[in-house]
Amino acid sequence: MADSTEGDTDVLHLGFLVLALIALIAGLVIHSFIIGVNVTDWWKGRPVTAVDHIVTSLGISRMCSQSIATLGLFLITLFSSIQHLRAVILTMAGLSNFFMYVNYWLTSLLSILFYLKISNLQTRLFLYLRRMIVDKTVYFIVAAVLLSAVSSGITFMKTFTKNIYGGTYNTMKANFSTNCTSFGLIFSFTIVASIPMFFSCISSVLLFTSLYHHTAKMKMSSNLSIKLETYYSVMKFISFTLIYKTIYYFGFFTCTFFNYFYCARLVWLYIVLEFLPALHSCYLIYRTAKLRSQMSKALQVVTDFLLQRKSFCYRLEMSENALLTP
Repeated sequence: MADSTEGDTDVLHLGFLVLALIALIAGLVIHSFIIGVNVTDWWKGRPVTAVDHIVTSLGISRMCSQSIATLGLFLITLFSSIQHLRAVILTMAGLSNFFMYVNYWLTSLLSILFYLKISNLQTRLFLYLRRMIVDKTVYFIVAAVLLSAVSSGITFMKTFTKNIYGGTYNTMKANFSTNCTSFGLIFSFTIVASIPMFFSCISSVLLFTSLYHHTAKMKMSSNLSIKLETYYSVMKFISFTLIYKTIYYFGFFTCTFFNYFYCARLVWLYIVLEFLPALHSCYLIYRTAKLRSQMSKALQVVTDFLLQRKSFCYRLEMSENALLTP
């Protein structure tokens, strides 16, 4: 009976690893496409906007985060009994937290930039903020990276010291003394991730409200030639992004909460959360004209290649049949 249960657990873990690998491959393909398009434009001297800078940096952080998280999942699942890998696993967890914080800050910066560029406010402070953020986007990206590094670095040093040198690491007992996740980690996550989440929610709600009232006024006007599809498209993107960030935030908070109080790793939830950035990047490609155009071209090239290969195989088969026919 024990062997049967152990076998079922092994099969379940293998299934989780396969799903994590699928999520990793999908994420790498999608994020690398966005990075490749923007880097190619920059290389060829084409204009690169502030949004392109943020989206490119966001794609890089998501690729790194997903790669490290997937590798860490493989190590924990397959080699959790090897004590010498404890430091490696803790280090990868620290790196994963770093890139996760970068993801939060860059996504929030993207929401704020959208609000500043699209909103029709004309106050002096608003215009100053718009000009400053658009002109100094690179500096804000660097600041987001440094802030994430400091936040995750402090927590990592405390966790690493306590688990490696304090001798409190124990994953066999589900009680408060196990310290599977230190309280500093859950406190740091709550504080550090909540700040960009707050700014993102405020900017998204303000922009959505502004666009909603603007479209309502345009509907009431006598000019029936006004097209509202663009406004609706932006409102859908804002809503989708806000839902994504909310699920992503509370999902990781739930994983950290269960790991701290019950020493339980919600592997299935981690895998679901790894699919979310790729899904958001897909929607970003769909809503961005430049990325959508390049994706159409790439799909057309792949389709033409497959059709040519199929035609070549068919002609080769016909030639072989003709040679074999007496």
